[in-house]
Amino acid sequence: MIRRFATSEDGAAMVEMTIVSTLLFALVLGFVDFGNAFYQWNAATKAVQIGARLASISDPIAPQIATAGVTTLPGAPIPAGNFDFICNGATSVCSCAGSGCVPGTFSAANFNRIFRGDAAGAGTCPTLAAGQRPGMCHFFPRLQPANVVVRYTATGLGYQTRAGGPVPTITVSLQNVTFQFFFLQGLMGFANIAMPSMLSTVTGEDLKSTYP
Repeated sequence: MIRRFATSEDGAAMVEMTIVSTLLFALVLGFVDFGNAFYQWNAATKAVQIGARLASISDPIAPQIATAGVTTLPGAPIPAGNFDFICNGATSVCSCAGSGCVPGTFSAANFNRIFRGDAAGAGTCPTLAAGQRPGMCHFFPRLQPANVVVRYTATGLGYQTRAGGPVPTITVSLQNVTFQFFFLQGLMGFANIAMPSMLSTVTGEDLKSTYP
């Protein structure tokens, strides 16, 4: 009886299938999670591109840009490096460097136009009404204001006393964004990983949201 039990192969297929299924499910769910991570990357990239476009045609987050630059020679070109405003959504502060810089204020309304689109208010991403332009959060719903940094840099474009102010180069980037995993985190304790830094750079246009 003992000898028969020792040589029996009954149930071996079930044990093998259990082992293989565990590895197979982990592999399949891993593909699903990494596919979702790739989707998050694409969505974040699109959000940055939209944010840069909106920033180029919207009132600047640092209103001082309109009068930044040299003032001794009206009509003179704005020298490269004359100002460099960095507006951080995490701190609601616009720092500034450069020979023509003055302390910058952070306009929450102008920031929200870039982050939330044409929908008024602040906070979570709103549902848009008909005809309203989407903001960054509509392309990447996980995005928070604290993740967004908008930079306005003088790169030698435009001139003092120009009606729309100097023409900055605008860079929109993200900070402290992670890839979120569902299956791998829950089943295998796989931690979220930081999303690589991404940015989009454009040249400012009218920097004006409304017209008379």
